Amino acid sequence: MERINGALDRLWLTNNGPLVREFEARIAALTGARHCVTTCNATTGIQIAAKAAGIRAGDEVIVPSFTWVATAHALEWIGIVPVFCDVDEETGTADVAHVERLIGPNTRGILGVHVFGYPCDIEGLSALARRYGIPLLFDAAHALGCTYRGRPIGGFGSAEIFSFHATKFINTFEGGAIVTNDDELAERARAMRQQGLDAEHRVAGPGTVARMNEICAAMGLTALEAMDSLIEVNRRNHGHYEEGLAGVAGVRVRPMAPDEHANYQYVVIEIDAEVAGVHRDVVNDILLGHNVLSRRYFDPGCHLDEPYRSNTSRHAPLPLPRTEALTDRVLSLPTGPAIGPAEISGICEIIRQAVPAYGPAEALV
Repeated sequence: MERINGALDRLWLTNNGPLVREFEARIAALTGARHCVTTCNATTGIQIAAKAAGIRAGDEVIVPSFTWVATAHALEWIGIVPVFCDVDEETGTADVAHVERLIGPNTRGILGVHVFGYPCDIEGLSALARRYGIPLLFDAAHALGCTYRGRPIGGFGSAEIFSFHATKFINTFEGGAIVTNDDELAERARAMRQQGLDAEHRVAGPGTVARMNEICAAMGLTALEAMDSLIEVNRRNHGHYEEGLAGVAGVRVRPMAPDEHANYQYVVIEIDAEVAGVHRDVVNDILLGHNVLSRRYFDPGCHLDEPYRSNTSRHAPLPLPRTEALTDRVLSLPTGPAIGPAEISGICEIIRQAVPAYGPAEALV
């Protein structure tokens, strides 16, 4: 509230105010990147980053299907064609070998996704981008505070895009950011988010209105002050879930990337119906019946969502077996500072009781 009141007293509410600039500097320092360009949300961040990287309507960009559909929609909305690749089941991120098989004459970019904070095979995707001379972007909505080979997520590829939506552990109510080490891309992105105006307020080209306002930046700066404690709470909760579900047949808590720093923002379990004797959807319904707000993440996969499923002339219908297997198994569980060991113990008990309660023939729905 002190920050918000300061913005009100200054009568400077938007248009690259001091709080926005401070927030950008903090995110750049946190990620080790030279530039942070805040946006009103991550969707417009992806769109601006793609345009700033030279990707245009009609171009194809390879993107994993195992992601929230907003990743693909951001491209589709501005006429870029998402080409869906399969993923590695252990990491949930783009299968580099499949990405390479999908590269064709119209491919103008790759958009990797760091899923649940687990980083992509950045080295493999970067090698492809260099070999084929195409930009590499990353949807890093889940990955603030995470690392890849000891380096903070944010400084890889042509640019990375963060989300600061209210559901993220660092939020600005609504918001996003493009983080990059490319000076020219950053300059283009800053102009594009501000109606095409350059640093001298001259029209440098077409643009949109995608800037962050001071009130959102105030929330972001305040959230950053609590970042370490929030990560510690998330890490603690993740450990309690691992303990509470240890030994439950067919159920496992998806791990964080080994030897990396993680934000533990998500607690995601996998339920193997053949082993557990109960399908993920049944467990989800039971949890929801107990007012536990679990969520089936990315089901059924972007390639099976509209408009991609129906428009086969634009989006070739590829079978993506690993994506489809994952979307059939994963379930996100509540975490964050609003719950603690007692709530987690109760959630784990519901899951433990659900697993042996159904025979395989009844459960596989």
